[in-house]
Amino acid sequence: MASIFDDFPVPSSGKLLGWEVRAVDVAAKTIEIGFTADDRFLNPAGTVQGGFLAAMLDDTQGPALFSATEGAVYAPTIDFHVVCLKPALPGRFTGKGRVVNLGKTIAVTEAELFDEGGNLVARGTFTGRVMQGAMARRD
Repeated sequence: MASIFDDFPVPSSGKLLGWEVRAVDVAAKTIEIGFTADDRFLNPAGTVQGGFLAAMLDDTQGPALFSATEGAVYAPTIDFHVVCLKPALPGRFTGKGRVVNLGKTIAVTEAELFDEGGNLVARGTFTGRVMQGAMARRD
């Protein structure tokens, strides 16, 4: 599956999270990202710490917008709301993101995070400041 991310190096934070593109649907403005959480992500209770879940959600919604605009737009997060719905055990996760609204200055996106069993463990709503993307600067 070819995507706009084929030529982009994965940043250090993405490498830590085990970030990998699984599916991109430009027309639907959606994306699916894989993550892996090991023992380094655990809190004292033995579950994945909520900040890591929020990071996975953030690293899902941002790429959803970037891919939906074919690199023309990215939107650094200025506000987000995350709800952790159930304990997340270490393992593989799937983030599903979508663009809700893209305005001239503000973008609204959403992301959901599922564990290996397909259970929804966290979801988030994000607001970002619309910026010209890397692909737009190549023109």
